[in-house]
Amino acid sequence: MNLNTIKFSEIIETFKNNDIEFLSTINENETFSGISTIESSSSEDLSFFSNSKYLKKLENIKAKACIIEKKFSEFLPESCKPIIVKDAYFCLAILSKFIEKTELKSNGKISKNTYIDKDSKISKNFQLNSFSSIYSNTHIKENVYVGSNSNIGPNVTIHKNVIIHDNVSISNSIIFDDCEIQSGARIGSSGFGFEEKTKKRIYHHGNVIIKKNSNIGCNTTIDRSVFESTVIGEFSQIDNLVQIAHNVIIGDHAIIASQVGIAGSTKIGNNVKIGGQAGVSGHLTIGDNVTIAGKSGVTKNISDNRIVAGFPAKDINIWKKEIIKNSLKK
Repeated sequence: MNLNTIKFSEIIETFKNNDIEFLSTINENETFSGISTIESSSSEDLSFFSNSKYLKKLENIKAKACIIEKKFSEFLPESCKPIIVKDAYFCLAILSKFIEKTELKSNGKISKNTYIDKDSKISKNFQLNSFSSIYSNTHIKENVYVGSNSNIGPNVTIHKNVIIHDNVSISNSIIFDDCEIQSGARIGSSGFGFEEKTKKRIYHHGNVIIKKNSNIGCNTTIDRSVFESTVIGEFSQIDNLVQIAHNVIIGDHAIIASQVGIAGSTKIGNNVKIGGQAGVSGHLTIGDNVTIAGKSGVTKNISDNRIVAGFPAKDINIWKKEIIKNSLKK
């Protein structure tokens, strides 16, 4: 059997563990060679459909089965069996683990070419790869993985099941359970602070808190606060090359795309989405369920449930009208 083969029984178990209801006539002993897109799928693959924009392509799908919503299932050819769910894209997210079989997790081994400070505390099943260091006043809890060339500490607590990739630097921080820190991230360094007239540096004495199940992208920087904490809420997804300044507080379930910059002391609510290359000024309050379009420049507070775009950022409908009006002048 192919090592990448996916059993339908495994998919059923994953659905049950995530309280996903589904409807299918496929035998639970059926297998799939992998998960593929509509265009690239073969007769042994499992595919998925979640965007009506690609409805026309369904008639040419070659997959053995397709994860799909009921309203779209009638467009599948007879050769492709539907697995009917309420949210196909969410199902793809939880099944994506089957695409990469080599899941990264601790093997409990500490390389010889490492340094662990005597004042640190290490719990069981901790993996530390070559040329990485653990500095003073650091507590590593169970099942933590740290890649090569990474520096952890001083003054760091890493909770259970955290994955830290290569070339990461973490100091003055608390990382809660099940987070993943991608390569090159810099977390807990002093922020950009000084008295404006004399340029006298303001020293930072706070920390960074990253709550559970959050993912920090490659080469992203998160600065420690001046006195208290810079905070990233739980289940947040921070992309590569994001700058989060000192004293920023970000709520739960944030989605922040690449090259976003958030200036100091800004407070951001829950379920906020920020598009790539957007900038957010300091000392602002951004409400819950706000969407900030890519390349926007936010200079004022934004209340709950708003969608904004442009520079300076404004209600997206007003921004669209201005774009149309300006284009007609040309």
